Amino acid sequence: MAKNQPGKARSVVVTGASTGIGEACALRLDELAFRVFAGVRREADREALRGKASDRLMPVLMDVTDAASIASALETIGTAVGEEGLAGLVNNAGIAVAGPLEFLPLAELRKQLEVNVIGQIAVMQAFLSLLRRGHGRIVNMGSISGRMATPFLGAYGASKFALEALTDALRVELRPWGISVSIVEPGSIATPIWEKSKAAAAMIEENLPRQVNDRMQKLYGPSIVAMRKAADRIARAAIPADFVAQAVVHALTAKRPKTRYLVGRDARLRAILAKFVPDRVGDTLAVRHLRLPDQRSD
Repeated sequence: MAKNQPGKARSVVVTGASTGIGEACALRLDELAFRVFAGVRREADREALRGKASDRLMPVLMDVTDAASIASALETIGTAVGEEGLAGLVNNAGIAVAGPLEFLPLAELRKQLEVNVIGQIAVMQAFLSLLRRGHGRIVNMGSISGRMATPFLGAYGASKFALEALTDALRVELRPWGISVSIVEPGSIATPIWEKSKAAAAMIEENLPRQVNDRMQKLYGPSIVAMRKAADRIARAAIPADFVAQAVVHALTAKRPKTRYLVGRDARLRAILAKFVPDRVGDTLAVRHLRLPDQRSD
């Protein structure tokens, strides 16, 4: 596999590396002898990651929604890499907020966008000078939900659609410096994010005023139950996170990286549906696939 071109920097930043896709990317890059700066949010995660990697990997405390945290991580990493700069930035940190949009608290929507969209731009802005210095590349962690949104995951889909647009714009804006910008679009991947999302959705429901929650359950209760069952079925068919890590490695090292990487058969199928199937037909297919109730009158 070719090294990243044209620079010789071998240091990479991976955000959201505590678990799942971020951890898989950090460990895979570490195995390939990259010097990995793995962004984590808790001290416990830092120690756990250290135990799985070589001495090259350096876990760094970084919250992508906290400017001071990003600045501190930048100072640490900038001092470590010096004039070499960075070979890559993998913008992976993310969350999934679930629930019917009619009842989703706006604070939760803002949180979804703050982590998955604003946070990615904040990190990119902070580390771009080091990427220029190292002739590095940017890899954004999108989702097939950035091409075809899923009901009751509308906020998450909105964040991934936004990341698609930002990636397209950034790819052209940074072209004069030869900085490649790619986006990875996984389908169903076996990671803790979905269990975390289910727990967060339950917490949102519990925190709603009783009258609002009762109204939501009356209108969407059967659909919410169906979605939970569908999520369990999809999780059982999910593929390992290392498949995503392989795409990230290609984006960082190939002589001609792709602008988009679909990962998983379901991602490829949904990409075809999004491109060629009329919206109303796609809606019907989604209802049937997820086994959602249809044609309610209340």
